[in-house]
Amino acid sequence: MWADAALYNHIGTLLTSGTDQVVHDAHVLDVAGKAQIGAVLITGVVFIVWFHRVRVNAEYFSQAVCTMGRGWAIGAWFVPVGNLWLPYRVAKEVWDASAQSTPDGSWRHVSKAPVTAWWTLTIASSIVARVGSSLTRSATTVDGLRHSVALTGLGDLLNTVAAVLAIVFVRKLTRMQQAPHTALPEALT
Repeated sequence: MWADAALYNHIGTLLTSGTDQVVHDAHVLDVAGKAQIGAVLITGVVFIVWFHRVRVNAEYFSQAVCTMGRGWAIGAWFVPVGNLWLPYRVAKEVWDASAQSTPDGSWRHVSKAPVTAWWTLTIASSIVARVGSSLTRSATTVDGLRHSVALTGLGDLLNTVAAVLAIVFVRKLTRMQQAPHTALPEALT
């Protein structure tokens, strides 16, 4: 985000300050972008492994709520276009299954706000970042380039907030699954 802001500011003074600072800022932004991609890939793998585990756990809490198979906790992320809502659907099912019963067997309501907020900002940040990136490639004026850098920076900001919300989601869901639940009935033999 800071690299975006620096580039945005220096593009505005391009005609008076020359290109050296803008080239430097663009290089810093490129390096930051590559580091971000690496961090997202590593975090993504860890998250998907965790996501699959909580999906498997969810079946022990409430099989009726889990309508999508276990494999969707991994596969949903890789379905073109479907990855815009399938992971959210799996997350909602896992959330609902994990919140269903208390030790006395009664139902409890746990707000889905952490799931919905995380997913909404994740999708919004992706859309804004893609639009900003697209505008950067097609920018033909200094103002056009500044506008695209501003959108890219907004995408990075939304992505940062989405990451914080993902942490909230992970922590809350993990706590929900660690809380005592009613045991499933014994299998009939």
